[in-house]
Amino acid sequence: MKTTVFSAHKFEEAHLVSANNGRHELNLLELRLTENTASLAEGSEAISLFTSDDASEKVLEKLSALEVKYIALRTAGYNNVATEKAKELGIKVSRVPAYSPYAIAEHTVALILALNRKLIRAHNRVRDMNFSLNGLTGFDLNGKTVGIIGTGKIGAILVKILHGFGCKILAHDTSEDVDLIEKYGVRYTDCETLCAESDIISLHVPLTSGTKHLIDTNQIGMMKKGVMLINTSRGGLVDTKAVIEGLKTGKIGYFGMDVYEEEEGLFFEDRSDEILQDDVIARLMTFNNVLITSHQAFLTDTALTNIAETTIYNLDCFEKGKNSENEVS
Repeated sequence: MKTTVFSAHKFEEAHLVSANNGRHELNLLELRLTENTASLAEGSEAISLFTSDDASEKVLEKLSALEVKYIALRTAGYNNVATEKAKELGIKVSRVPAYSPYAIAEHTVALILALNRKLIRAHNRVRDMNFSLNGLTGFDLNGKTVGIIGTGKIGAILVKILHGFGCKILAHDTSEDVDLIEKYGVRYTDCETLCAESDIISLHVPLTSGTKHLIDTNQIGMMKKGVMLINTSRGGLVDTKAVIEGLKTGKIGYFGMDVYEEEEGLFFEDRSDEILQDDVIARLMTFNNVLITSHQAFLTDTALTNIAETTIYNLDCFEKGKNSENEVS
């Protein structure tokens, strides 16, 4: 089946080609899917999309006019796809529900440790032959209270890891995981209590209309002074401007982000020769207690292999008319 792969990054190409093994005709494009680039899918029955691609209603209408029938997402989240419109147009959509929850959870811990122990600043000092320890004091994770919002696959693994550090775990979710309660002493509570009692807060919920700006001025106001906030889930969960105010007042003592609500067209690209136009992220980059990675939490060989294999499997199902457990519409 001829498939146009939008946002095909160099780091994933080899994995896609290997998993495909010549089964489908893949047209790998570096360009993102937008209204202006949708025409590049002409002649393809299917397209494959990444997190930064735009599959809004207008784009889907253009794709439908080109007789595109299938969308194979290379992501778990699908908030960039107008799924109701896809159903209306008869376009089937599949995703990769789980590629490596360990990758995301481990990156979350990496951000926590790097921020706490000021590893980036320490590394830069040593490279400048500055071996002073002033200003590098961190804290013991042991005994600290960590609030985890969302205890699905990723959140549950993070619970396990942080329990090993000796942390006390608070959690907030629509349903409670009895196994986490029994094995790791997790205490489920409401979001307000979690914010008020946690030394570290980490977000692991999908982006929906109900979770957009889950962390806003009100929630930040309930947090402990000097709290560490980590987001490796979806950028829109956080009101970034509210976080900046929290950083300026010292309410937020540390902020680690792998995702950003305005990352579309910015992350995954080399902008080193350009003038940064986004004033919000530019302001974030001025804080020495902020650590930003550009949506790389998923980026492990294991995850890339799983993403590629599931994507090709989803294309196989589309081609054979077989129902896939990965379909979202």
